[in-house]
Amino acid sequence: MSDFFQTGPELSNTYELDPILKELLSRKLPTDMLKTVEEDFKKFGNRLVSDVLAFSNDAESNPPYLVSHDPWGRRIDEIVTSNGWKELDKVSAEEGIVAIGYERKFGEYSRLIQFAKIFLFHPSSAYYSCPLAMTDGAAKLIEEYGDEELKTGAFVHLTTRNPSQFWTSGQWMTEKTGGSDVSNTETVARLENGQYRLYGVKWFTSATTSQMAMTLARIEDENGETIEGSRGLSLFYLELRDSEGKLQNIEIQRLKDKLGTKALPTAELQLKGVPAKLVGEIGSGVKTIATLFNVTRIYNACTTIGAWKRLMDLARDYAKKRSAFGNTLDKQPLHLKNLAHLEVQYQASFHLAMYVAELLGKDEVPSSETDKERVFKLLRFFTPIAKLYTAKNNMIATSELVESFGGAGYVEDTGIPKWLRDNQTLTIWEGTTNVLSLDVLRSIAKEDAFRHFADEVNEKLAKLENIKLKDSKQKVQLAFEKLCQHAVAMAKMPREEVEAKAREFAFSIGNVMSAILLLEHANESKTDRSLKVAQRFCESNLYTIQDFKKDDHEIIFG
Repeated sequence: MSDFFQTGPELSNTYELDPILKELLSRKLPTDMLKTVEEDFKKFGNRLVSDVLAFSNDAESNPPYLVSHDPWGRRIDEIVTSNGWKELDKVSAEEGIVAIGYERKFGEYSRLIQFAKIFLFHPSSAYYSCPLAMTDGAAKLIEEYGDEELKTGAFVHLTTRNPSQFWTSGQWMTEKTGGSDVSNTETVARLENGQYRLYGVKWFTSATTSQMAMTLARIEDENGETIEGSRGLSLFYLELRDSEGKLQNIEIQRLKDKLGTKALPTAELQLKGVPAKLVGEIGSGVKTIATLFNVTRIYNACTTIGAWKRLMDLARDYAKKRSAFGNTLDKQPLHLKNLAHLEVQYQASFHLAMYVAELLGKDEVPSSETDKERVFKLLRFFTPIAKLYTAKNNMIATSELVESFGGAGYVEDTGIPKWLRDNQTLTIWEGTTNVLSLDVLRSIAKEDAFRHFADEVNEKLAKLENIKLKDSKQKVQLAFEKLCQHAVAMAKMPREEVEAKAREFAFSIGNVMSAILLLEHANESKTDRSLKVAQRFCESNLYTIQDFKKDDHEIIFG
C-alpha cells in the first residue's frame, strides 16, 4: 500500500505574489505615494495569509444562526455570529478599507488604492467585503445627500478607523414582489407624530447585523394613499437598534439558507414601524440610491477579480505539486494551455475593474470641470459593464479552476468547492447580467455615454507606440469600428432587437475596453509577460454580437 499523501496548495504574502497589481500601481502612482502604499500592502499581504485568513476560516466554519426567543419566551431576534466574523469587522476598520476612500489623502488615486486593498482583502474576508460595500455606498449617499446630522453622526461611524466606533450599513431593497425591479416595492413610510415609520417586508437583507441601513419606501399621504411605480419611492435611513441595543420594531423572520456565502448573515425582515429618516427629496429615491449602486457594483467587480486571483494562485501552486502521467501538471501542455487562457482572461477583467475604480477616484477629485463631466459619463457607462463582465467571466473560470484540482476540487474540506458556490452570487448581487446590460443601454440613451467611450478609445489607441502591438491594435480597432456601427444602427432597430442584443453588446464593449487596457499596460510596463497577455487576448473574438432571431419564444415555449 502506498504511503503517498498529496500536498495541497499553499499561499504566501498575497501582495508580493501579485506582479500585475504591483506593475499597475507602479505605473499609476507618484513615487513617494507608491512607497507609502507598498509598505502598507506588504504588511497587509502577510496578514491576509495569517490572522485575517484564520478569522475568515473561523467565520466559514461557524456560520451565523438566529435566536428568535430567550429561554422565557420573550422575542429577542438575535443573530449570533462567530468570533472570526467580529474580528473581520475590526480588521476592516483598522486597515481603513472604507476610510481610505473618504480620507482622500491620496487625491484622485484614493479610490484606486482603496479598491486595490479591497481586491486583496476579499478572498480572506469570508465575504465581509459585502457589508463593507454597502457601508461605502451608504457613506457616499450621506456625503452627497445627507443633512448635517447624518454627516456628523452616521458618516463618521462609517468612515472611521477606530474599531470601537466603526459601523457597517445594510442595503434593504429586495422584496417578495421583486429584486432589481424596485418599482414593485411595497414598503410604506407613514408620518406619525413628526417621525417617519416604515412598514413592510424586506425579503433579502444582507449583513443584517449592521448598525444601520438604507432602504426605499413609499410615503403615504394623509388619506393613506401612495404613488405607484418608481417615481413614488423615497430613500430612508434607519438605525436597527435603540440606545439599549434592542431592535426598533424589526422582526427577523428567518435567516436565508443560501447556496454560498454561508458566513454572511442574510435575513428576511418584517418592519413594524421602525423609525426612519428621509434622505434626499421625496419621490427621488431611485435616482438617489443609484449613487450607492455605483459604489457597490465597483466593489462587486473588484471582489470578483480578488476571488479569481486567489483561485488562480491556488491552482498555480497545485500544478507544481500534483503529478499525473509521469509529470507534474505545470509540465503538461494541455493543463498549461488551459491555465494560460484563464490567466489572460483574468488579467483582462483585472484591468477593467481597476480602470473603473480609478474613474471613481477621478470623479470625486476632478482635475477640472470639463474633465469631471467626461469622467462621470465614463463611470456611469463602465460601472455596469465592469460588474457584469467580471462576474460572468469569473464564473466560467471558476468552474474550470475547480476542475483543475481534479477530485480534490470536489471535496469540501480542501476548501476548493466553496469558491464555486460563493462566486455564483457575484453574478446576481447588485444586478444580474441582463439587468445591467439594459442599464448600459440607458446610459447611452440618457447620458450620451457611448460618445465619451469612443473618445476614450481613440485617445488610448493613439498613445500605443510599441511596434510589437501593431497587429493587436489593428484587431481592436476593427472590433471597435463594428461596435460603433452597431451603436449607430440601434437607433433604427426595433426595441426588441436592441434589448435582445444588449448582453452581447455589453460584453463586446467589455472585450474591447479590456483589450485596450491590456495593450496600454503592455505599452507602459514593457514586460514580456504583459506583451504576450495583451497579444493573446486580442487574438480572441472581441466583437460577439450575433444576428437577431425572432423565434426564441417558440423555441422555449413551443
